[in-house]
Amino acid sequence: MKTLAQFTDNVMVIAPEIADEISDLVAAGRVSVEKRCFALQDIEGADIVLAATDDSVLNRSIAEECRSRGITVNVSDDQSLCDFFFPAVALSGQVAVGITSSGTDPGRTACVAKEIRELLDGNGHTD
Repeated sequence: MKTLAQFTDNVMVIAPEIADEISDLVAAGRVSVEKRCFALQDIEGADIVLAATDDSVLNRSIAEECRSRGITVNVSDDQSLCDFFFPAVALSGQVAVGITSSGTDPGRTACVAKEIRELLDGNGHTD
């Protein structure tokens, strides 16, 4: 969530309980929160939806509703329902590099992102 909030100032989290990381983003004014259960009408007007509940049936329902409305969706517990995958991100100043394996090798993706971060920070080497 922290990385996503770096790229937009319009993130809404709807959940009955909020993790500390999200609370910190709310305090910093980077994320808005509604502490309640999700309702399908919550996706009205959304450009992108992240279905990340602990209920796989609800996540699937959210994905289906998003597709019927033409809204791009990512489902945390089922990559087959995702329209996109979150990339690992390397940031340095005005440079942002996103790396993804389309969900096939997240470990390798994380390693490549780390190497790119080191290069961007000047700690890596180039041949």
